[in-house]
Amino acid sequence: MLRPRIPVNPLPTGLVTPLVQPTTPTDIEPAACHHDHAPATPRVQVPAVRLTPTGLLAVVAGGAGLVLIVGTVLVSMLLAVAITGASIAVVAVVLRLLVRDMQKGR
Repeated sequence: MLRPRIPVNPLPTGLVTPLVQPTTPTDIEPAACHHDHAPATPRVQVPAVRLTPTGLLAVVAGGAGLVLIVGTVLVSMLLAVAITGASIAVVAVVLRLLVRDMQKGR
């Protein structure tokens, strides 16, 4: 039912050839082109990042410190919003009492 199939490349001529890459350089014929090629720039290899146990400890401590700082800032912002909301609620109650007293004519 489930059999692996080799992918094929249908050519416009109707011939079907499997996708096999040549392994020797003699099988490849370079294509002729009519423009000048720029010299290839050498690739700079970036060394792989390797962490020593001390470096790993420093990264973990830095991450934990960052989480604590961000958490402190977020909690303080939430506290500021809560205090502002409570203050607005108190002001609304006082204003309502003042308006009611003015309507009674005191």
